[in-house]
Amino acid sequence: MPTATTPTRSPHSDVPTGHQQDAGKVGAGLFDPSQLVKSLPDAIRKLDPRVMVKSPVMFVVLVGSVVTTVLAVLDPGDWFGWAITAWLWLTTLFANLAEAVAEGRGKAQADTLRKAKTDTVARRVVGPNEERVPGTDLRIGDLVVCEAGDIIPGDGDVVEGVASVDESAITGESAPVIRESGGDRSAVTGGTKVLSDRIVVKITTKPGETFIDRMINLVEGAARQKTPNEIALNILLASLTIVFLLAVVTLKPFAIYAGADGQTSLIVLTALLVCLIPTTIGALLSAIGIAGMDRLVQRNVLAMSGRAVEAAGDVSTLLLDKTGTITLGNRQAAEFVPVRGVPAAELADAAQLSSLADETPEGRSVVVLAKEKYGLRERRQGELEHAGWIGFTAQTRMSGVDVDGRMIRKGATGSIVAWVEERGGNASDEAQRLTDTIAQAGGTPLLVAVDDVDGARVLGVIHLKDVVKDGMRERFEELRRMGIKTVMITGDNPLTARAIAEEAGVDDFLAEATPEDKMALIRREQAGGKLVAMTGDGTNDAPALAQADVGVAMNTGTSAAKEAGNMVDLDSNPTKLIEIVEIGKQLLITRGALTTFSIANDVAKYFAIIPAMFAVAYPSLDKLNIMGLSSPESAILSAVVFNALVIVALVPLALKGVRYRPMSADRMLRRNLGVYGLGGLVAPFIGIKIIDMLLSLLPGIG
Repeated sequence: MPTATTPTRSPHSDVPTGHQQDAGKVGAGLFDPSQLVKSLPDAIRKLDPRVMVKSPVMFVVLVGSVVTTVLAVLDPGDWFGWAITAWLWLTTLFANLAEAVAEGRGKAQADTLRKAKTDTVARRVVGPNEERVPGTDLRIGDLVVCEAGDIIPGDGDVVEGVASVDESAITGESAPVIRESGGDRSAVTGGTKVLSDRIVVKITTKPGETFIDRMINLVEGAARQKTPNEIALNILLASLTIVFLLAVVTLKPFAIYAGADGQTSLIVLTALLVCLIPTTIGALLSAIGIAGMDRLVQRNVLAMSGRAVEAAGDVSTLLLDKTGTITLGNRQAAEFVPVRGVPAAELADAAQLSSLADETPEGRSVVVLAKEKYGLRERRQGELEHAGWIGFTAQTRMSGVDVDGRMIRKGATGSIVAWVEERGGNASDEAQRLTDTIAQAGGTPLLVAVDDVDGARVLGVIHLKDVVKDGMRERFEELRRMGIKTVMITGDNPLTARAIAEEAGVDDFLAEATPEDKMALIRREQAGGKLVAMTGDGTNDAPALAQADVGVAMNTGTSAAKEAGNMVDLDSNPTKLIEIVEIGKQLLITRGALTTFSIANDVAKYFAIIPAMFAVAYPSLDKLNIMGLSSPESAILSAVVFNALVIVALVPLALKGVRYRPMSADRMLRRNLGVYGLGGLVAPFIGIKIIDMLLSLLPGIG
């Protein structure tokens, strides 16, 4: 059962909350073979030693390619030397090709974003006047006016007005969004287009540092830094390379002593070294990291660093807003509950009248429920002459109307009780009991009261209900199987929060949450050695987003939230945090699976090359030639060819990622060893044997 932290402030459950649009747009196909051809020039450019040295394993392959090339040139009649040289160069090229393909997809999106950048003319506010200046002349703090048809000249916050904005250039979503001042939907992005109305924008970024500029740099990979896990794996691969290098070097004196010097030429030793070091994972490591960030981009999530993607894979605590994430969003009126002695129709009539001036979604749902359930037609404010309308505000937390000698009010329990008592009335104990019952059931109670000739009194309660999204319990159960604790954050009172938490199936909840409460919760979890992820869109979420290991800011949110987070969800879909965690885990699993496959490959290639090298000097070693390879030259060449081709074969898997299934770490390790460890052992035996059979058909080899 979920548990709650201690409440820290009075209930705010009656304040309506807004929501972002829901989108599930996914990018294009994960792998297109034509990209191999398009990326070939970039792969060739990456042969620069200054670039290759960043990957120790592939740098050794490059050096080996150069060495065998020199030896082949010195002995141009040695077909075996030329064959080994060609396939070593192909191995190096294929490794670069994997990284180039991964980067190429980001560059394609960057080109699309560049097209969205336009040199705009801004209408800068100077005192009471406006002046037209190039968008590049704008500075932080400048105020600019944008009307229908204008391109917003820079990133900023709306400080005046409300407008419909087309953000398709950034999000790819054609549906316009609303941007307005004074809320969590105030941020606008340079390059987007105003479709209606008029807004005044305060510029918050310098030219060249806009959100689109940052997106271009990130999707191109220019800002991608190696993550700690990636650095650690590179160190491991470099260590293995050094170990195998020393082992191969010592083979030469052993061969001379055994009288097998002819079988251990420098070309053969180079081929052996390339086959034994973990070239497969070394070649694909960068591609896996880039593809992990690219998978987020395809889901319209912009990761500010690869570290954030990896952290998502290790997250153990997930903080989610209730409204819009766990529930559908706007609470809906579900029932009118009158106090004893009050007809239900009278309560419905008063509830509808008091809601006519309430333009919140909750207020409109009260009007609709009275119409649908009690046959009361939907009246308009203009139909009631001499009526005094009381609009809903966050300060009063109630709305109402004064008409025909009656004062009708509807709102939060505390506000209505205080209003009744101010007029000499007394809120009945029954009304308090009804509100407690609704709150304990997960609903939000609103009291309806009237002050007329009979005095001030409570008529009954409106039951507002939060609707939990379909499938949320199953998704949280899936996260639980991943070992992730889910915490619901809400401004609701503890009774309401507890009921929603139990219905949704979260592990814990934080009720009446303030920014300080969120920060304290994150720090407590991190103090226990856990990684924490959370979503947010408001300025009050910025401290917690900055503190969290994975902070996902909504694109519809404020500039402060987007600056604080290390990811931005361009679709502003809070539930996407669950997908981000899955993508992070998929990245880590893909890297682990291909590392397992690569090391297992090396074991199999050992049985192909070593027996072929020393079978002449030590005939008993021929028993290790379990593949029955036709000749020493064919065995060595087959292993080198397979070593190169397996890189290309695994490029789609590196880009797409290994499918993630929720399971324990022990079970996942057994699965990786069973699938990729066993597969890495078996695949070379089959592949090398097939290549050997094909090579044996060529004259001079079989």
